[in-house]
Amino acid sequence: MELRHLRYFVCVAEIENVSRAALKLHMSQPALSRQIRDLEDEIGVELLERTAKSVSLTEAGQFFLEEARAVLQRAEQAIKKTQAVASADAELHVGHSPTPTARLLPVILRAYHRSMPHVRVRLYDWRNEENLRGLREGQLHLAFVFLPPRKSALRKLHFEPLTQEDARLAVSPKHPFARRDSVSLAEAAREPFVGYNREEYRDYHRRLTAVFAEVKPKPRIVEEYDGFSSLIPAIEAGRGVALVSESFIHSTGKRVKLLRLTPEPKPATLGIAAPAGPLSAAAEKFWQCAKKAASRVQ
Repeated sequence: MELRHLRYFVCVAEIENVSRAALKLHMSQPALSRQIRDLEDEIGVELLERTAKSVSLTEAGQFFLEEARAVLQRAEQAIKKTQAVASADAELHVGHSPTPTARLLPVILRAYHRSMPHVRVRLYDWRNEENLRGLREGQLHLAFVFLPPRKSALRKLHFEPLTQEDARLAVSPKHPFARRDSVSLAEAAREPFVGYNREEYRDYHRRLTAVFAEVKPKPRIVEEYDGFSSLIPAIEAGRGVALVSESFIHSTGKRVKLLRLTPEPKPATLGIAAPAGPLSAAAEKFWQCAKKAASRVQ
């Protein structure tokens, strides 16, 4: 028995005429009559009483009609739910911060679109804390985030490391340090610093404190900005130096110079995160593309 047999039977039972039902189903009357006979033969019960001009339901047919309708309704609901899942899968919401993902993200997107050409990836340029919150609140399917210093920040999230980001000192090309390849933490700390807004970028300031924990005096931040697009020209103009990750250079080109810090601070871990639980097919493929891309650019 197939669903089409049930559809044929329901149509005939509701119209009570095989010829008109055949017209509605766009098939010949003999073919429809044969399908109904096959159904009756399979279940071993007569469902219809036939006359020259019409058909009517037997008692068993009346019972079977309700059951057939229920089965078809459940099948239709299953199709609609599946289509809804597929439709949700057709759009993937991914959070990121432009600076740390500048090198990885283009590689990931190229590979992903080759594998999943029908899935639209919507990127959200958010701060690290915003990305973590977006995952927890269901706004994002995935996000690229730095491993936060507090494990509680990853509560109810799945995190997988992708790469290590070394700390660098960003200086203007005209800064006296620009002729060097490295600078000590103590030397750097004596320079005026520019950085991200303290209220919105708390993880950045925790990182700054950790890097210079053993140095006195501590760095003095003279100006704060609300994003890297404002921070870059400030560094370039010589307003101050800044603590950044090494991938910063992929967003700035020759506008600033990055110097190694000595002793070398512990690198920050950049990874991909998702809400705890199974990933959708679209998210799982993106996750795998991210892992493969990270292994290639190491």
